[in-house]
Amino acid sequence: MRTIILLLISNVFMIIAWYGHLKFKDYTLWKVILICWLIAFVEYCFQVPANRYGHGQFNVVELKTIQEVINLIVFLAFVIIYLKEEIKWNYIVGFGFIVLAVFFIFKKW
Repeated sequence: MRTIILLLISNVFMIIAWYGHLKFKDYTLWKVILICWLIAFVEYCFQVPANRYGHGQFNVVELKTIQEVINLIVFLAFVIIYLKEEIKWNYIVGFGFIVLAVFFIFKKW
């Protein structure tokens, strides 16, 4: 559970660093890059321990899969709440296929 919580926190910072600046287009690019880099540093402070703690409980492919699913959930919330963009049906279908990939990765064959 610790890995999941750390990855969740990490992804919140990552999404903010990658997409938060889109509402601040009046800032110069070098300032945005610097601010985003600082936010990404905080993201790494959660992501690295998450992978370190999670490795062993999960293999690397499973860790990456968990990270991607968390990333999509955080991303969707961010797009809807912060950027106020519409989520279309085909986005949901595409994300559904990613969830199907999670099934295949975690299924013990």
